[in-house]
Amino acid sequence: MTATRTETDTSGKAAATATPAGQLRVVAAGSVDDGKSTLVGRLLHDCSAVADDQMAALMAAGHERGTGLDLSLLTDGLRAEREQGITIDVAYRYFTTPKRSFVLIDTPGHAQYTRNMVTGASTADAALLLVDVRSGITPQTRRHAAVTAVLRVPHVVLVVNKMDLADWDERAFRAVEADFRALADEVGLPPVRVVPVSALAGENVVNASAEMPWYQGPTLLALLEGLSAERPGELPARMPVQVVLRAGEYRGYAGRVESGTLRPGDEVAVLPSGCRTRIAAIDYDGVELAEAGPGRSVSVRLADEVDVARGDLLAAVAGAPAPSRELEGTVCWFAERTLNEGDRVLVRHGTGVTRAIVRAIGDRFDPAGARWRADSGGLVINDLARVSLRTMDPLAVDPYRQLRATGAFLLVDEHDGATVAAGMAG
Repeated sequence: MTATRTETDTSGKAAATATPAGQLRVVAAGSVDDGKSTLVGRLLHDCSAVADDQMAALMAAGHERGTGLDLSLLTDGLRAEREQGITIDVAYRYFTTPKRSFVLIDTPGHAQYTRNMVTGASTADAALLLVDVRSGITPQTRRHAAVTAVLRVPHVVLVVNKMDLADWDERAFRAVEADFRALADEVGLPPVRVVPVSALAGENVVNASAEMPWYQGPTLLALLEGLSAERPGELPARMPVQVVLRAGEYRGYAGRVESGTLRPGDEVAVLPSGCRTRIAAIDYDGVELAEAGPGRSVSVRLADEVDVARGDLLAAVAGAPAPSRELEGTVCWFAERTLNEGDRVLVRHGTGVTRAIVRAIGDRFDPAGARWRADSGGLVINDLARVSLRTMDPLAVDPYRQLRATGAFLLVDEHDGATVAAGMAG
C-alpha cells in the first residue's frame, strides 16, 4: 500500500496565537492496540482542539458502533482504518496551547508500515513511543526505537499507557521503564523521558492524575511544552534555488530558506559550481527584506553575474558541503519491487533531480535485533540499508546528522516517477 498523508488543522482560532517556545513536531508510534491513536485524540480533546462538528461526528460514530466516544477516530480517518481498527495512514494534526504550537504525527503500528514511520519521524523534533504496561517491550517497540535512533530524532518520550488496566501499579510501570532504558542504551537513543498515563481515562496526559501519587513528574503535555525544538535559524544558511526570475534587468533566484538566515552582504557559495558571490538584496512580494530566515520563500539578488539554475544550492561559505558524484547514506525502501545493485534511479535532492546508478548495497538494519548486519541480495519493501550511489551530476549534500533538511534525499523511479525510497546522507 502506498503511504498517504492526511492533514487536518484542528487548532481553530487558537492557531493565530503566538507561541514563544516555537512549533514542536511530535511523531507518535506504538504497537497495534497500545492506544496510540487514543492518546493523540486525548491530547487534542483535552486541549480543546476539536471543532464542534468533529465532536458531533465522533459522538455519532461512537453511538453507531456502540462504543461511546472513541477519541482514536480523530486520527483514524480512513475508512479502511475504521473497519480494521488500526492505523495505516500517516496523519498530521495541528493544535496550539498557550505555551506553544504542535504538529502531531500519528504513524502506523504494523511492522509492514515501517516506511510510514520513517516518513513521519524524519522531520520530528520528538518521538512518543507508546507501550502497553501489560505487554511491555514488544518486537515492534524495538523496531520503533531503532528507527527513531537511526533517524536521530532529538527527543524521545516513553509513554507507558493503560495504567488503569494495571491498577495504577508502580512496580509494573518501573519494570517497563527499566526494560526500555536498557533498549535505549542498546540502540543509541538520546536520554529518554518516561511518563505513565491512561489515554482512555485521560490520566496524566493533559491533566495530572490523582490515581498515581507515586509519580511526581510532569504530565505528558507539560513535558512536551518544555522540550526544545530544532532552531534551523541557528544552523548554516541553505537555500535551494527553485526558479530563476528574469524581468527586464531584474534577475533573482527564488527559493525557500531551509536553514540559517540570509542577509544582504552575506557571502554565499553557489553549489555545485562553487562560485562565490554576495547577496545584493532579498525580495519578497516587491519589498526588500533586511533578512530571510527558515521557512521564508524569497527571491535573492546576487552581486555578481554568476551562472545559477534550478536545483543549485545557495549556501553560507563557511561549512558549505563539498559537491560530489558519490552519494552514500541510509535509505528506507518504499517500493513493492526489489532494489538491486546496478539499478538506475533518479535522485531528488532539494529542488534538483539527477540520474544515478546503485553502486553498492551495504549492511542491512535489523530493527528487531537493533543492529546492522551484512546481507546479500536486493532491498525489499521497508528495508533500511546503507546504499552507495553514483550520480550523473554532482550534488551538494550535507550530512543528515548535521542538517536534516539538506541531508535528506529521495530516490525516484525513472520510468513512472514514483518515490521509491527516502535517504539520509552520511
